[in-house]
Amino acid sequence: MSLQWTAVAAFLYGEVFAVLLLCVPFISPTRWNRVFKSRLVKMVMAYGNTYFIVLILILVFLLIDACREVRKYSVTEKVDLINNPVAVEHIHMKLFRAQRNLYIAGFALLLWFLLRRLVTLLSQQASMVASNEAFRKQAEGASDAARKYMEENERLQEKLKEAGIEVPEGGRKGPGLEEENNTKLKAELKKLKEEYEITKKALQTSENDVKAIKKQAENLTKEYDRLLEEHAKLQAQGGTPRVKKDD
Repeated sequence: MSLQWTAVAAFLYGEVFAVLLLCVPFISPTRWNRVFKSRLVKMVMAYGNTYFIVLILILVFLLIDACREVRKYSVTEKVDLINNPVAVEHIHMKLFRAQRNLYIAGFALLLWFLLRRLVTLLSQQASMVASNEAFRKQAEGASDAARKYMEENERLQEKLKEAGIEVPEGGRKGPGLEEENNTKLKAELKKLKEEYEITKKALQTSENDVKAIKKQAENLTKEYDRLLEEHAKLQAQGGTPRVKKDD
């Protein structure tokens, strides 16, 4: 395997490891978000879009080159099988290596897109979890404030009754200002609950997207392992001692 394809294969192995690491279930999106927002990662991601586009261009170029090699060596039927048996074996070996390089470049490009998408979804899920928690605390705070206000109002009315002061019958809350405040508090509590439900639904949608991406990553890893097994079998069946050239 030549130097550039060795580098691409190493990059592919790194991508597979990163995807599997991001799919680990016991590491929460919040913890991943802290990692993504660390100082070291921010320094690397300062030129993240540039690195992403450059690597895409490199992988696309290598993928096109591998396709060209596959077409170049797909000419077995044009070779004289009687007079050139060694040439046929050599072409088969070159064709197999070209196909191997094609799979390596294709999977590396696909996992690069998948890795970026997975990081984005984990960051969005972590943000939604934080927003959901903030809305929940805000709603609980408003509910506690309303409950305390009503309890204090009831205690005040009881003290007024004990002191012999008549309390208006309009609803044991005093004049209309208190009722208006209660109405405002209830409306604010209802609004916070609605925002909480919306955020909860968005979080559920994000979690479903992350699960789909994880499932797709596992399927890609299984497919890559299957191709590696076929690669080993084909090397064992089609290897010849008469051809010792590298890519």
